[in-house]
Amino acid sequence: MSKITLGLKSPPIVEAVLDIECDFAPGQSVVGLKEAATAKFSARYPKLHTLFAQQLTLELGADKRIENDAQVPSVVAFQFLQDDEKQLIQLREKGYAFNRLAPYSSLDDYLPEIRRTWDIYRDLATPILIRVVRLRYINRLDLPFASHKLDLDSYFTAGPRIPDEDRLALWGFLNQHQLVEEETGHHITTVLAAGKAEGDKLPVIFDNTVAAEIDADPIDWQTLEATIQSLRNLKNRVFADTLTEKCLSLFQ
Repeated sequence: MSKITLGLKSPPIVEAVLDIECDFAPGQSVVGLKEAATAKFSARYPKLHTLFAQQLTLELGADKRIENDAQVPSVVAFQFLQDDEKQLIQLREKGYAFNRLAPYSSLDDYLPEIRRTWDIYRDLATPILIRVVRLRYINRLDLPFASHKLDLDSYFTAGPRIPDEDRLALWGFLNQHQLVEEETGHHITTVLAAGKAEGDKLPVIFDNTVAAEIDADPIDWQTLEATIQSLRNLKNRVFADTLTEKCLSLFQ
């Protein structure tokens, strides 16, 4: 498959996430990885955040009082962040994630670090099988917005519509598509959501997520990288096909 590039001088990426879901080895837990992972990651990712989850059960008793049963919070992930918190590695019970915040350059620039940290995770967690590979790109599009007027068709090829543009002014919107690429079976979820107007600009979040279900050996980097590149091409194509040339020109 040929590589699809966007060539934007000022890409509107707020955050990019590569997520790899795995099957853990029997008896393995993310809590048991903390000490060894800290030793491996702390040189480049010195900040550690621990993520917890807590299950809460609410029941209506005979006296119509609400009774709750809260379980002790459990550790679900460790995040290792760089000093500026622009880049982080996340270790979960079900996988690994690499997050990069703006400024974002190119996936090519981050792949060597992704492979290095994935190999560390793989050695520590000994996952059995890769199940899902997911790329998620969150973009912020600051669109010209005067007097609550915006010609949506001039910026989006597949987006929201106003039922009566003469008598109704745009206040906000939330638009979602869930798709499947027939050739590969990859899943796509796109979300367009308008925020609160800021002066003469309307910030629109374009959340573009693509995912592949695979059964791959965690040691097989060639298959993993090929899957990432396939998802990258799909993500770029969906991005370019969702926005018009006028919209894309805002980031040139």
